[in-house]
Amino acid sequence: MSHTDELLVDLAAMVESEQSSQMSLTVVVPGAVITGRLAPETMWKQRVAEVLRDSRKLGSFSVAFTARDGSTEPPEHPRPRPTHLHFHLARILQGNFGIPDTGGMYRVALADVSAWTVGDIGYTDA
Repeated sequence: MSHTDELLVDLAAMVESEQSSQMSLTVVVPGAVITGRLAPETMWKQRVAEVLRDSRKLGSFSVAFTARDGSTEPPEHPRPRPTHLHFHLARILQGNFGIPDTGGMYRVALADVSAWTVGDIGYTDA
């Protein structure tokens, strides 16, 4: 996308400010359609760090996802406008199924989104 969609940036900023992970979104990026729930960046990084920490082979990489001061809390000062969407419980759509079927963690540059819609394709709340 040549220009970032300001409405999508506003939506990402709301997810960040409200620290909510309930907003479902589907985006089209080069080579993929991704559907899932948005998460605030700090929550997303914390979850990725936890998954990596639990891995015997990848545990040392978890430090890249923690704050410089070691905290996982969001900063008190106002954050700059978001540049990325952070998905959890997300799938890359391939034909009539999603990969992975359990949902994954994806970080997508807002500038790469060419189309989007509110909602998670194929997701149902229990």
